[in-house]
Amino acid sequence: MKILLIRFSSIGDIVLTTPVVRCLKLQMPEAEIHYLTKRAFKPILIANPYIDQLHFLDDNLDEIIPELQTEHFDLVIDLHKNIRSLKVKRALNVPAKSFNKKNVEKWLLVNFKINWMPEQSIVARYMATVSTLGIVNDGKGLDYFIPPETKLTNNDVPMSHWAGYVACVIGGSYQTKKLPVAKWKELINKVPFPVMLIGGPEDKADGREIAEMDAVKIYNSCGKFNLNESAWLIEKSKVVVSNDTGMMHIAAAFKKPIISLWGNTSPEMGMFPYYGSNDWKTHPSPLSLLMNNQDLYCHPCSKLGYAKCPKKHFRCMNELDMEKAANAVKKYWLIPNGQTP
Repeated sequence: MKILLIRFSSIGDIVLTTPVVRCLKLQMPEAEIHYLTKRAFKPILIANPYIDQLHFLDDNLDEIIPELQTEHFDLVIDLHKNIRSLKVKRALNVPAKSFNKKNVEKWLLVNFKINWMPEQSIVARYMATVSTLGIVNDGKGLDYFIPPETKLTNNDVPMSHWAGYVACVIGGSYQTKKLPVAKWKELINKVPFPVMLIGGPEDKADGREIAEMDAVKIYNSCGKFNLNESAWLIEKSKVVVSNDTGMMHIAAAFKKPIISLWGNTSPEMGMFPYYGSNDWKTHPSPLSLLMNNQDLYCHPCSKLGYAKCPKKHFRCMNELDMEKAANAVKKYWLIPNGQTP
């Protein structure tokens, strides 16, 4: 059987589909697994051993469809479910399964604070698409594979950080998903360990401002490394403190202890750090502390994010307890790698 999985974007969403890929390949070893995504996200999947062939969308979907048609797929697993993925399914004209996006439930949560969302990770909804094939969740969590040629060495980071560091992911796809610089400074002042700031080129200035507090304790890697190199920095860290970003999910794939910081979005939507069997409330992971101001009257205010707080107070982030976050960092720091508290 030849199977095409579709997830066009973005980093975290793609990483959250990896249990489907792994379970399909291991439980149906005779199946040929193909994956369609945007070319920009090639680094996430290029080293995944459970994928037989990758297909990349550039700007024009019409350019990739003829290539896909020559593959003669038996089944399409649509893990994106948008207009583009619908167009692919119609063009291929083979049986297809699509995941439940829960858009009505998300709309109710954002607009009326009515929570009908399931407590499980979005991974459960991704896995439901392959249940009719007899595929079950193996409980091993997320995957992330770094190509050997892109791995860093100790020489790429300061000697002060060789014995361990806290990875602080300061970036975010929207401003309302990013902890303010002043709050990062407050947290780092309370943490007695080396700190690695992780983010893209757009985060360099914020990283520079934070690192000015202590040039030895804090290393600003923002904009210096590519995605897989930054993933390596996450893998080598002892604890991760992160906004709601793709790097947070990469950290979960490496089974890192994570303090996740939630602004306008909410873990209730199913995008929390996932380790294989945890949900966001009833069965939380001992490796994860979710910090969100869920009692705030306007939270969550979006399923994606904004350039600035619609209410102009940004209390969802500004009122997060950095003392609590720092204490969690200290607790997680003492956990041997690969173990749970």
